[in-house]
Amino acid sequence: MTTFKDELKALAQLREAQQGKWDNINPEHAARMRVQNRFQTGLDIARYTARIMREDMAAYDADTSQYTQSLGCWHGFIGQQKMISIKKHFGTTKRSYLYLSGWMVAALRSEFGPLPDQSMHEKTTVPGLIEELYTFLRQADAWELNHLFRDLDEAKKAGDQAKADEALSKIDGFETHIVPIIADIDAGFGNAEATYLLAKKMIEAGACCIQIENQVSDEKQCGHQAGKVTVPHEDFIAKINAVRYAFLELGVNDGVIVARTDSLGAGLTQKIAVTNEPGDLGDQYNSFLDGDEIASASDINNGDVVIKQDGKLVKPKRLASGLYEFKPGTGEDRVVLDCITSLQNGADLLWIETEKPHVGQIAGMVNRIREVCPDAKLVYNNSPSFNWTLNFRQQVFDAWEQEGKDVSAYDRNNLMSADYDDTELGRLADEWTRNFQRDAAREAGIFHHLITLPTYHTAALSTDNLAKGYFGDEGMLAYVAGVQRKEIREGIATVKHQDMAGSNIGDDHKEFFHGEAALKAGGKDNTMNQFG
Repeated sequence: MTTFKDELKALAQLREAQQGKWDNINPEHAARMRVQNRFQTGLDIARYTARIMREDMAAYDADTSQYTQSLGCWHGFIGQQKMISIKKHFGTTKRSYLYLSGWMVAALRSEFGPLPDQSMHEKTTVPGLIEELYTFLRQADAWELNHLFRDLDEAKKAGDQAKADEALSKIDGFETHIVPIIADIDAGFGNAEATYLLAKKMIEAGACCIQIENQVSDEKQCGHQAGKVTVPHEDFIAKINAVRYAFLELGVNDGVIVARTDSLGAGLTQKIAVTNEPGDLGDQYNSFLDGDEIASASDINNGDVVIKQDGKLVKPKRLASGLYEFKPGTGEDRVVLDCITSLQNGADLLWIETEKPHVGQIAGMVNRIREVCPDAKLVYNNSPSFNWTLNFRQQVFDAWEQEGKDVSAYDRNNLMSADYDDTELGRLADEWTRNFQRDAAREAGIFHHLITLPTYHTAALSTDNLAKGYFGDEGMLAYVAGVQRKEIREGIATVKHQDMAGSNIGDDHKEFFHGEAALKAGGKDNTMNQFG
């Protein structure tokens, strides 16, 4: 990134070359505007953030404590406030990403209204949300830099060179709010061509990382619901290829593809894989199909499908829907094959959708994958669909029981009860929950931890708390004590909502454009001044 000083010098020379026609243009003002808007296009963002992800992946390979995290955000403002908060509390956005959840797009952003997570929302909604998120993150850059430039102005006006130098140093060392987005393309919204076209739109909007799953596109289900149907590997590889071609066409050579497998919870497939010889990829996929061995031709009925499986003729079990069943208990083996195949065919990261957050279970699969692909790494869904409290309390209970510890004081089926909150088991389960991401990064190959739809839940919870008090006996105190007072004392930027929305930036622009004739909003009568 060029510095403010570099931009100022270049613009001063540009104005000088206009031989007086641009004398109304102040190079310092133009340089500020450039610095406050460093990313001109979504492709600029995609290329920049792809490099960040690649560097982070290499750092994780060298040290598993350097894992990355994200929260799912369903609106640009939510993503913006998340990144502002991270910078405020930790001083950096390093290893912090955004996640764009197809679930939240379906539930919150579709023109049809709330929809289930079944790829029924408009394709354009996902690229639109990516663009919206980056619009708000770019505005966060402009907002923070605007305050730094105002500090520089005040220091110059006061003749305080030390403070001016400090402000200038912060401007030149400014860390952007622009971070990678892992964007959910579901099962690709159609055939490979449809996947390619949608991937292009997502990348053009700024996505450096696209997550795609191996479900059948027109049968797609939420990862934590029943009825999931997977596709043969050749179909999934074609979509991985489609996404890679989209990245390469647009010049995002470092683009990241996350291959998600839903095989652990999927008991069905839409079609039998093409196979040419025993042991090939199609044959391996078909080996998991449940079926009945055929002893003679009389065992074959009208419309039956027959395959050769392990040297025997087998009639796969087919439902009335035309879908085929997998053998029970084959989920983990299918996951391992899915993951190895994806990595060998262009995927960069894996996503294994599980039914519970269990480090041992995840590590068991990852260790098998790493026997073939040593650098295998996961993106993992720390899903709100899990009952985290119950899961970890049951894990502690089971560990204690296996150790021979007396667990008679606990009812395993009722461990969610608040009665266990202050018990030894409850406290240890909370500690396991606290350490889950660190432990899983170290022991189970998880490079990136995300929560798919946390801000869906936080929006509902905070709104419920405010509504309960405001429409009840507390009245206005519910807002004042529960929201505004906390914003003030905790330094939340939105307490000055006019400023957060760009009022000060607009005032500065008015001054740039109109000079002394500017009619600004930030004068003494602006009530925002009450907040200091």
